[in-house]
Amino acid sequence: MKILGVNEYNIDSCISIGIHVQSGKGDAWKDIIKIEDRELDGDTVDKIALIAPDATISIIRDYYVAEKYTVKLDDHVIGLARCSNPNCITNKGEPVSPEFTVVCRKPTQLRCRYCDRILVDISNNLL
Repeated sequence: MKILGVNEYNIDSCISIGIHVQSGKGDAWKDIIKIEDRELDGDTVDKIALIAPDATISIIRDYYVAEKYTVKLDDHVIGLARCSNPNCITNKGEPVSPEFTVVCRKPTQLRCRYCDRILVDISNNLL
């Protein structure tokens, strides 16, 4: 919900949340967030990929699944998260966008291009 920027003060649409819902794939479990009247932009999808690299997004129009796709975590991440190193150049007010290389996909770990710090607590460092 934090990535989607949704809270009780800024949305008038119906929101449904399902946590630990049994999937149709046997013993698998999944979490579901459904927000009516909203489609996700590219940056939001990329942030979801950082936190849940196996997430699937379904776009439903007129009660039917119009689009369904799995998010994709690129090899390089630019401007979506901040470096956890307070001395990194990206945190010193310089006009430099945070840039990371994906070093591990499960669990997601990012290496800062500028200071080489490994970012593992991604959800608390999203921009």
